[in-house]
Amino acid sequence: MPQPFVSVIVPCYNQAQYLDECLQSVFDQTYLNWECIIVNDGSPDNTREIATAWTKKDPRFIYFEKENGGVSSARNFGIERAKGEWILPLDGDDKIDKDYISLASQEFRNNPHVIYCRAEYFGAKSGEMVLDQFHHADILLENSIFCTSFYKRTSWEKIKGYDENMVNGYEDWEFWIHLNIFYGKLQVTKLDFIGFQYRIKELSRNTEAMQHHDENIRYYIYDKHSKAYRDNILRFYEHFATARALKKDRIRLLDKLNSKRYRVIDKVLNFFNK
Repeated sequence: MPQPFVSVIVPCYNQAQYLDECLQSVFDQTYLNWECIIVNDGSPDNTREIATAWTKKDPRFIYFEKENGGVSSARNFGIERAKGEWILPLDGDDKIDKDYISLASQEFRNNPHVIYCRAEYFGAKSGEMVLDQFHHADILLENSIFCTSFYKRTSWEKIKGYDENMVNGYEDWEFWIHLNIFYGKLQVTKLDFIGFQYRIKELSRNTEAMQHHDENIRYYIYDKHSKAYRDNILRFYEHFATARALKKDRIRLLDKLNSKRYRVIDKVLNFFNK
């Protein structure tokens, strides 16, 4: 049985110092039927020099340049040019385990919508990344799937790709929400091994989004997918009811109501109760 072709999409902006590590992790894959599309999103550093060296080393690396448009634009640009049946986004400062594509490929025949794995931090922080178990309603509250996960190119086509208006972050979360809405109930497979390494830096686009743009981005998502949020509003109220049931234990109740999850739910309910 032929191995499905996989396209790894690597958008780059000011990540040249990390790019060799990222591309080496793709080169080291035990699964061989892949291409790696590197998209220079108008980066002012020496991304071109590093990327073209890899294209000379292995023709499976393919390099493109475009004007700066943000990570959603760069991913869409790369996927438009991809030949793979399965897509794997990988940011230029992160890494994947050598067996990630191989182990994911064993699930391809089962046709899930998304395949991902356990992950760990490296850089300024170490340790395993702890994410909530995926649930089709709870994905509306918080992202539980990182961007470096497999999905079919046809899925990307059906929802017209990543939202290029989301230049300040959370575009991968909105992408999963959109896919989940399109399919009605996203079929997700999580591999029980650590296959993805997410680099933590003192300053990053993600921390900038959380610190300065979180509320505006969330409200954009709530408004864009308002029907899905309204359809699940009772589930969100149930979360609060669960917390209220703990009222005999006031410390646990306060901890729960002050948690990130419940602050998020409060934002959702306030948005739709305006």
